[in-house]
Amino acid sequence: MNSFLNQQVLVLNRLWQAVNVCTVKRALTLLFQGHAQVVLNDNDGSFQTYSFHEWRDFSQQEPNSESIRTVSLRIRIPRVIMLLVFDRQLRKEVKFTRHNIFERDRNTCQYCGRAFDRTGLNLDHVIPRDRGGPTTWENIVCSCIACNTRKANCTPPEAGMHLIRKPKRPKWRPFVQIKLGMTCHESWKHFIDVAYWNVELGEEVG
Repeated sequence: MNSFLNQQVLVLNRLWQAVNVCTVKRALTLLFQGHAQVVLNDNDGSFQTYSFHEWRDFSQQEPNSESIRTVSLRIRIPRVIMLLVFDRQLRKEVKFTRHNIFERDRNTCQYCGRAFDRTGLNLDHVIPRDRGGPTTWENIVCSCIACNTRKANCTPPEAGMHLIRKPKRPKWRPFVQIKLGMTCHESWKHFIDVAYWNVELGEEVG
């Protein structure tokens, strides 16, 4: 039972945005106190919310191996909860991550202006690193493979290219960062991005 209670639950705010991760024990406490509801993904792709009493009744009707038994009831382990009394976002600096750069640039090459799947985009230093170009919001842009190859180790003017917009630090806040190595439940996938996209970028970026 203790192993279940220490497992992790994704926490959403009232805007359905991921803001934290807590233990099952904490999630059940919030649920019992009426401070949160369980979020469950139905088979048709929609989401249902359950109060403590509704989740308790649902647990009896839909038995599951991931359940906690007490003397008087059995209750399923919630995997995602939504807070009812907390809708602010933590005031933090926007994380400098792959995901957030792709979000800022809308999966669009900043040289040719075409949108691509993320597998077809690279992160490019506008001023090349060996020319002193820093790995910062203001010097990193999305670039398609063709434009990246054309630009090579040149500045945009040297390559006869120009940026469709000047790169800058975004003012919005991304979803909660999920640490590498953290086991994410399948039900989290709608609310978070793959951990790779949320790794802080360093000098390894090409």
